Formats: sequence, C-alpha cells, structure tokens
Amino acid sequence: MYYLWLMIPALLLSLWAQAKVKGTFSKYSKVRSINGYTGALTARKILDDSDLHDIDIIAGKGMLTDHYDPKKRLVNLSEAVHSRNSLAAIGVAAHETGHALQDRDGYGPLRLRTYLVPVANIGSMAGPYIVIFGLIFSVGFMIELGIVLFAAAVLFYLITLPVEFNASKRAMELLENKGILDREELAGAKKVLSAAAMTYVASAISAILTLLRLVLLSRNRR
Repeated sequence: MYYLWLMIPALLLSLWAQAKVKGTFSKYSKVRSINGYTGALTARKILDDSDLHDIDIIAGKGMLTDHYDPKKRLVNLSEAVHSRNSLAAIGVAAHETGHALQDRDGYGPLRLRTYLVPVANIGSMAGPYIVIFGLIFSVGFMIELGIVLFAAAVLFYLITLPVEFNASKRAMELLENKGILDREELAGAKKVLSAAAMTYVASAISAILTLLRLVLLSRNRR
C-alpha cells in the first residue's frame, strides 16, 4: 500500500510535467521571432559573443533531445530547435548555451553533476534490482549496496535542479541583453523553459520517493 501512496503521485506529476512541456513547446513552436533568429543562430551568437568559438553546434535527431556535452564541447540541438525560427527553439537553444557558459565559468554544480554521471547511471538502472535481489535471497550487503547506488542517482537528480534553473536564468538574461528577443517574446520563451524545468522537478521527486520505498522495504525485511 505504501508503494502506491508513494509512487502514484510521482507518476501523475511526471505525466503532467511531460504533457506540460510538450504542450507549451508545441504552442510556442508556432510563434516566430521578429528578429528572425533560429535556434542554431541564437546559440552561435551567444557562444561567439562569449569567446566560445571552439564549441560546435550540431543538428541532432528526436524531439526535445537538446543538450550540451562538456566533454565533446558541443551543443546538440534537436530537429525542432536547430533550424527553426520560433520562440520555443530560441529559448531552448539559449538554455543549452547557458550550460556552455556554466562550463566556461567552472560552475560547481555542473562539474559535480558531470562527475556523478557514471555512478548515477549505474545506480538508477541497477540499484533497485540489486535491492530486490538482496531481499529475495536475504543478502543484507546487496540491499545496502543497491540503496547506496540509487542514493547516488538521487543526488544526481537533486544537483540537476540548480544546474537547469541557472542555465534558464542565464538564457533569459542573454536573450534580453543581446536583443535576440523583445520583451513580449521573452515571456513566451520563459514559459517554455519553466515548463521544461518542471520535468526535472518531477524526476527528482520521483527518485526521492523511489529511494524512500527501497529504504522502507529494507526496514520491513528486518
């Protein structure tokens, strides 16, 4: 029963956040920018004005797969962002270049998140299964190991929040200061980034509740 009480709200929040970001992105993908910037042009201007000429911009595949890779030093913009002249595309592109500026400035949470990626991937995928294995075969060490690994994944999700919020803040300031969007257009771009931020909040809450569930399962076994 406590599993249902913990996970159903998290699932509903996650579904709502995904629907919100897709709906908001779709709405502002249809609103064109007055100044004619595309996502790629926006990212290139911000990077060049910040003396980050060595960072490449590539057109990726998929929907909302945009990201900045600090190891390869490139900004990957999805099909709906790279060559599109819309408030949604410009907002997302500016957000990803915000991560590039974080990397340049040595932004602490971004560096920590980058270091946590390998263990977080292992923890999120394997942690719960290791706990279940330990419960089935009564191996206490496996239960504790699984919980520790998943806790690392939870830490990753929590650190992601300030990283994403800061990138969005930088994006809005850049779009305004460089005259890429006017004041009315900024409101639309902000709504897109705010909706996207909710997906990270939902992921963090879901991860925390899953960790709590694993801890409760461990205690019940005892």
